[in-house]
Amino acid sequence: MTETRRRNTDTRRRVEKRHPQRSIRTPTGPRVVRERRRPEPVPTRRRGVNSRKSVQAAALILVGIVISLSTLGLTMVLSASSVTSLAATGSPWGEFRSQSIWLGLGLAVMIVISFLDYQRLRILTIPGLGISMVMLLLVLVPSLGIEVNGAQRWLRLGPLQFQPSEIAKFALVLYGAHVLSLQKDIDLRRSVRPLVAVLITYGTLILLQPNLGTTIIVFAIGLMIMFSAGVKLWVLAGLGGISVAGAGILAFFAEYRRARLLAFMDPWASPLQEGYQTIQSLVSVANGGVTGVGIGASRGKFGFLPEAHNDFIFAVMAEEFGLVGASVVVLAYAIFGLAALSIARRADRFGGLLVVGITTWVLVQAFINVGAVLGVMPITGVPLPFMSAGGTSLVSTLGGVGVILSVARRTK
Repeated sequence: MTETRRRNTDTRRRVEKRHPQRSIRTPTGPRVVRERRRPEPVPTRRRGVNSRKSVQAAALILVGIVISLSTLGLTMVLSASSVTSLAATGSPWGEFRSQSIWLGLGLAVMIVISFLDYQRLRILTIPGLGISMVMLLLVLVPSLGIEVNGAQRWLRLGPLQFQPSEIAKFALVLYGAHVLSLQKDIDLRRSVRPLVAVLITYGTLILLQPNLGTTIIVFAIGLMIMFSAGVKLWVLAGLGGISVAGAGILAFFAEYRRARLLAFMDPWASPLQEGYQTIQSLVSVANGGVTGVGIGASRGKFGFLPEAHNDFIFAVMAEEFGLVGASVVVLAYAIFGLAALSIARRADRFGGLLVVGITTWVLVQAFINVGAVLGVMPITGVPLPFMSAGGTSLVSTLGGVGVILSVARRTK
């Protein structure tokens, strides 16, 4: 009997050691209650830290690509414009100096915006929309708008000359992201219809300049923001179909657009007129071969290739750096898009839509420009982001990159 008690006591002690006991007071006296040990937490990956690190890495990649493309673009502007600048002003550095100033201003704007809280940009939504539309209207006034090469796309503010359509792109991204982020469930009447009305207004005003390339970019921005926000596919398909049909009608009934479309289909039908730019662009690209003729040795810039430092800077770059250099530039734009979308996936709704809109703006514009240079798309006069000469385009795109960096800085 004593041996049995001892065994029971030992067993009870082992159980109490595993499950500590505590005494609680009840109406009938103290009672012992066993406490079960809580299971040890299972180690998990620190998703917040890892996500934050991936966003920071994407932002660093983004900055590296933007600085690299801008530096290469500045070098190409010097190479492509040196001959025409020397003939016009007696100095080969004229366009280079101007572009250097714009690049410095654009980088400053990018840095300043990156330190601002992007949520505060919401207060600029309606003012930005109104100001950009007023400027697009002023461009069409003959005494105010500046006409260059048959297109009235510029306004002059003192010594500065700028394109309001570049400001309109930024305003559209901001408005679309703001409207579609206010509610989780998209309401056609309250969200989509106002955005479509803004798209149509912008498109009409920009087409009247005329500027079909920027109109395509504007509609691409709007459609991609709506797609990312979860707008139903049948709505997007309808808007896309209407846009394509409208572009076809405009190309058919406008004589100069029809001429450009025919030149795109067969540039050799008018080799000295509408097809001249396409032919000279292809000749420059072909001259570059695989490794290029060397920096500064392009022949197209000697008056053969119009707008060599602007719309056709990719052709000069392909001639001097060859297929290898051209492929690296195209790859850089692709990596830019992947890095930006990586940031968008981890941001909140408003920040993510901002990043999607700006990324669409840069990539679609680059696609249209490179496609025109290679002869796979009609020429529309769209500059290459970060590389082509042009102050308004450079500053506005760098400002857009600043917004992406602001989103990345505040994404956990």
